[in-house]
Amino acid sequence: MSDEEHHFESSDAGASKTYPQQAGNIRKGGYIVIKGRPCKVVEVSTSKTGKHGHAKCHFVAIDIFTSKKLEDIVPSSHNCDVPHVNRTDYQLIDISEDGFVSLLTDNGSTKDDLKLPTDEALLTQLKTGFEEGKDIVVSVMSAMGEEQMCALKEVGPK
Repeated sequence: MSDEEHHFESSDAGASKTYPQQAGNIRKGGYIVIKGRPCKVVEVSTSKTGKHGHAKCHFVAIDIFTSKKLEDIVPSSHNCDVPHVNRTDYQLIDISEDGFVSLLTDNGSTKDDLKLPTDEALLTQLKTGFEEGKDIVVSVMSAMGEEQMCALKEVGPK
């Protein structure tokens, strides 16, 4: 029995991408997962407990990547998934022809797997600043395995 080899299949259940939080404790400005999408809460309203118990929380939230408006109603005593949202700043090195950017990380390595932003204003600002030879620092928001550029600031000329 002891000389048998054991093989354990490991699979990522996505558990590390979110954490549970009671619906009644989620506030405006916080984050919530609605229909599998990470969202920022813009409005919360709570109904009173009815004849059959449970006060309900009505969430209106905006997807942090697509900016779509989503709504959800959850009993306030139940748990909701809250995404781990990280914001990281990187320095822009290059914009490639195929729509990807090359970024410099804090430890000196490069990050080349990020696409140009879909937001037109941000895209124009990024391209003109880069063409003028300015040092640009971009903020990248990541949640639930997705990443997207959300802001940029110019540090000044090189």
